[in-house]
Amino acid sequence: MRILAGLLVLAAVGVGAWQLVPSKKDGTAITVGTTDAVTSLDPAGAYDAGSWALFSNVFQSLLTFAPGGTAPVPDAARRCAFADGDLTTYRCELRSGLTFPSGRTMTGEDVKYSFDRIRKIKSPVGPASLLDTLRSVDAHGLTVTFHLSSPDATFPFKVATGAGSIVDHTAYPAGKLRTGSGVDGTGPYTLTSYTKDTTAVLTPNSRYQGADKGGANRPVDLRYYATPGALYTAWKDKRVEVTTDQLPPAVLADLNPSDPAQRVFEADGSETRNLYFNTRAGKPLHNPKVRQAMAWLIDRERLAATVYDGTVDPLYSLIPAGLTGHTASFFDDYPRQDPGKARKLLAQAGVTLPVRFTYGYAKGRGAGEQEAAEIKRELEASGLFKVTLKGYEWTDFQKRWASGELDAYAVGWVADFPDPDTFQAALVGTGSAMNTGYSSKTVDRLIQDSRRYAERGEADRDFQSVQQTVAQDVPVLPLWQAKEYVVTTEDIGGGQYLSDGTGVFRLWSLTQL
Repeated sequence: MRILAGLLVLAAVGVGAWQLVPSKKDGTAITVGTTDAVTSLDPAGAYDAGSWALFSNVFQSLLTFAPGGTAPVPDAARRCAFADGDLTTYRCELRSGLTFPSGRTMTGEDVKYSFDRIRKIKSPVGPASLLDTLRSVDAHGLTVTFHLSSPDATFPFKVATGAGSIVDHTAYPAGKLRTGSGVDGTGPYTLTSYTKDTTAVLTPNSRYQGADKGGANRPVDLRYYATPGALYTAWKDKRVEVTTDQLPPAVLADLNPSDPAQRVFEADGSETRNLYFNTRAGKPLHNPKVRQAMAWLIDRERLAATVYDGTVDPLYSLIPAGLTGHTASFFDDYPRQDPGKARKLLAQAGVTLPVRFTYGYAKGRGAGEQEAAEIKRELEASGLFKVTLKGYEWTDFQKRWASGELDAYAVGWVADFPDPDTFQAALVGTGSAMNTGYSSKTVDRLIQDSRRYAERGEADRDFQSVQQTVAQDVPVLPLWQAKEYVVTTEDIGGGQYLSDGTGVFRLWSLTQL
């Protein structure tokens, strides 16, 4: 399938001839620092960047993405293809000889089991919503066939995500999440030990067979930090050798590519951050006119400049710049801050002023607290809103928005795969992962129609129509689009391949020079 969604390949800034230097073979682990917490070690129980980053290293999916690629390529599978012209039957043939840590050989039954249990468990913070078009799975030997409820050209992309992680059916219960700190996968790495919110110790899996022919050749210690500040301290103290755009905004803004003590890789990214609203009846933001009023008050430029030191770009669209279907629908409808228009909308809504609501955010997650304070200031400056801020630990935060408890909440969104669909169905489709309660027959129809096109550029009109509808209904308010950074010490190679917007976190690409 030729994908027309444009995605920038991560480019190196200030990179010399170090790529040609052979890596050392002393066996020491490369240390990687992150603030992305892991929700669960079970693929059926996590739909977040931190968990999926780990999954892409310890599990295999049938398909994956090559560095800089925008089309899925075989990983655990030898080949995959649609078996019919209407994009409703997708068939894969497994590689032979893939073995789990127990020594069991992977079969098609393990693949079927992995997809079936995600849908059966249907964890509120799991990836079941991503498999919304999957009706059933058949397995015969090494052949797996997926039967879809409607045409879905994006299904191969979904297979290549963390939702496609293949587990050993003898090691994971069918109807509930697996507990403990063990993982049974066939990825480039084996999880040797894991301490929640502290570290994941990864060693190369000598049995690995997949898309990356070389596999992992060095152990990795993946270290978790509660805040960007703590991560930066670890970087300064040389306790980590690799990190990403989770450093404090002021630090990212001051990165110097000419500094001989580090290597800096920068590119336009597809990570976005949105403000989500609980649209359910009885909630303070249920009336769309109230949400439209908020859209007239948020100053994205100020937010990007003050809270994020210019390391992010204001975003006026669900689909980020650089992807097919990107528009400026929110700028078209709300081109400037206008308290007068906001007040008029609230009068039409017949609500009591100021409108009071609770804004939830994840404590320690990037600049979330500072961002929440700035949004509160902008809304309250009009005298039209009164905002109560509440910060929560990440896992608790996820559960609260999944239960519909929060009135509004800001969450960053990392693309599941390089296609505009990942910024539509999961965010504004009925039963979306963000659980806003929003449901639009028009949006659902447009999303379904857009999946009928194998040539993704042909769905451009549908993508744009979704964004126009969402700009009027405002179940979500786009805030910004992030640039992508990878920073390594001078003796670490391969950083330019670590992350490129495809949802794959390639720890195995790292080498020590």
